[in-house]
Amino acid sequence: MPAIAFLECSRCHNKVSADTPQTLCPVDGGVLYVRYDMEALKKSARRERAAELAAASVSSLGMWRYADVLPNVAPVTLGEGWTPMLRSRRYEGLMVKEEGANPTGTFKARGLAMAVTMAKHYGLNHLAVPSAGNAAGALAAYAAAGQIKAHLFMPKDVPFANYLEGVVYGADVHLVDGLISDCARMVGDEINQQRGSGAAKEDVWFDISTLKEPFRVEGKKTMGYELVEQLGWEYPDAVMYPTGGGVGLIGMWKAFDEMEELGWVKGKRPRMYALQAAGCAPVARAYEEGKAASEFFAGAATFASGLRVPKPYGDSIILEIVRASEGSVVASDDAVILASILDWAKEEGIFLSPEGAAATAAYDSLLASGEIKRGERVVLFNTGAGLKYVDVVAEAMGIVRPV
Repeated sequence: MPAIAFLECSRCHNKVSADTPQTLCPVDGGVLYVRYDMEALKKSARRERAAELAAASVSSLGMWRYADVLPNVAPVTLGEGWTPMLRSRRYEGLMVKEEGANPTGTFKARGLAMAVTMAKHYGLNHLAVPSAGNAAGALAAYAAAGQIKAHLFMPKDVPFANYLEGVVYGADVHLVDGLISDCARMVGDEINQQRGSGAAKEDVWFDISTLKEPFRVEGKKTMGYELVEQLGWEYPDAVMYPTGGGVGLIGMWKAFDEMEELGWVKGKRPRMYALQAAGCAPVARAYEEGKAASEFFAGAATFASGLRVPKPYGDSIILEIVRASEGSVVASDDAVILASILDWAKEEGIFLSPEGAAATAAYDSLLASGEIKRGERVVLFNTGAGLKYVDVVAEAMGIVRPV
């Protein structure tokens, strides 16, 4: 495992030490990326080592097979990563990366495993997160594994599984009458109040909100390494990714940067498609209007709770990636998303999450318009198991449990 060279601001490229816990760039509030000594890694890191590490040690299974490009710390792990790549039986070239196979049932396990690992390394005692649901559940699980106290703030209408996860794992759970943006404000207010009251440093919460600390991106970037390795160290033609906060999309793009610098992959990068729900589509609206950043999406409403993020902190980065890759941003109505859930369950045997179905719905639309060609190699992410959403899917279908 490499040592971290420094943290670098995505905006001003200011360099910050990783010796102590960091949130955002102290100069301009930009997202901080973890940087390694790539020249040294070129001499020691080989892409074949991923399989060798996984074969040699249980601790290197899952995403930790990429230890050569992750921080040199002891992992807090529940076996996250190395999820299946499922081939569609109906669409030639289409593959589904099934992130529902992760320990907490969603892709959030990757980012929170890495964030909690680093929190343990730094000796942090309290971690707080505003969440649309699944990040809270993942934090609760990994905080329990790392014996750190988790403080969760979620909208009160999250899928019941997310609330139950927090309770079962012993987290401090707060249900909020509002959206994830309201949850984020409450976390910030609480931390400011703790600091202002002179609370002991070890008792002050550390905010691990989306993109407001550097290590959730490091965990999510392993999806980029995995999909390339699972395709024989080649890029697909396109990647379709459900986008609320967008950490996965940003992480994969970072992985592509690193792999290319290390010489692990060559060729044209995939077109990156960010998929949203029409009821909360700030990035789609900004893309359509040619803007560099999104505006707050008022009245956000969709049963795809993970996409109900009215103003992503990394919106400008998402838009830069989409445009640089010659991809696009597509928003689908809830009715179309629900129809796609039912279609894929009956025809492919995959119970998609509503967020994953936003991707399949967009794929159908782009295929019909000709933007995606039949036979193109496309990787579509189902970011969570549909079984975590049984209550919201049942409600959308008008199904009441038999008495």
